Amino acid sequence: MAEQLKDIYSREFLIEFSKKIQSVYPTFQTADFIASIMDETWDKLTLKERFRMISEKLGVFLPSKYEDALDILFSIADDCVGFPYLFFPDFVAVYGQEEKDWDLSMSALVNFTEKSSSEFAIRQFLLRDPKRVMNLMTAWATHPNEHVRRFASEGCRPRLPWGEALPLLKKDPTAVLNILELLKDDPSLYVRKSVANNLNDISKDNPDLVLETVRRWKGKTPHTDWIIRHGCRSLIRNKHPEAMELFGYSNETQITTYASIIVQPAVLTIGESCELQYEVTIRHGEDAHIRMEYGIDFIKARGQVSQKAFLLSDKTVSGGTHLAGTRSHNWSDLTTRKHYPGEHRIVLLVNGQEVAHTVIKLQQSPNKI
Repeated sequence: MAEQLKDIYSREFLIEFSKKIQSVYPTFQTADFIASIMDETWDKLTLKERFRMISEKLGVFLPSKYEDALDILFSIADDCVGFPYLFFPDFVAVYGQEEKDWDLSMSALVNFTEKSSSEFAIRQFLLRDPKRVMNLMTAWATHPNEHVRRFASEGCRPRLPWGEALPLLKKDPTAVLNILELLKDDPSLYVRKSVANNLNDISKDNPDLVLETVRRWKGKTPHTDWIIRHGCRSLIRNKHPEAMELFGYSNETQITTYASIIVQPAVLTIGESCELQYEVTIRHGEDAHIRMEYGIDFIKARGQVSQKAFLLSDKTVSGGTHLAGTRSHNWSDLTTRKHYPGEHRIVLLVNGQEVAHTVIKLQQSPNKI
């Protein structure tokens, strides 16, 4: 996905952006700015490397005084809204780290997060002065703007995807949990999703703290129930016993009386798709809360195997219920997963228990051999 997103930074995009700067800063050297960005390294740069390149070059072609450069970005910020303009807050992370610029930089990150997002940029400040930044983020958690409230949560996620990890908060997330307490019943789903994702991050290093939070929030409001359910998804996916019990999943060892999984075709090439057909009959008796997944034992670069599970269904069913369905799975390479040829075991899981399995053979594309 990131490989596709990086293409938003095209020559045409940079030309249009330069016109916006020139509207308030007429001496801006558009041709030189673009040429300095799209040099011989450009095609190989990742998404983050590209917006960092733009940030750094803005520092060369805008006024050398930080506050003067920021004034220009402030002037056009309302016309620079959305994901592509992540280099606005990144400019702050690159050029606004000096102590004398602290207040201005924090104000700028709040301003820019309302237009795109400052969740990546704030992390460099957090790594430098965590207590000071977390105090500010606690205040932002009560901000009237939902983008700023989300920023208060998203910016301190210990394991934010694409963002720098925050080792101190991974070790002790108490300050993060204090912010989530302020946001747990936020009226904005946009904010509540961030709270759930933050909890999920914390659960990977501090499961007991998250489960303690779950027990405290459970049943308080529909909002908190939704948050904790999504915030515990990794614990549930990893079949953590207490998490499974808290959310009502049956721990019976014989929850099914029949199960099967068939995959067609059984031999396919990297980049192709297959269809999974699955059936399950739940044992007779009381209702059961079941989580049904299919897991794939992916072959890794060095031949080791790592299983990833994909959700099929999560619901309460009556005893004796028969469930059947199909699901397509694509074997194309992703930025987060590369496929390797060989036999891949595919399993059907019910509440974490393997109830059926099959095997497919994955082949390398002939033109890559």
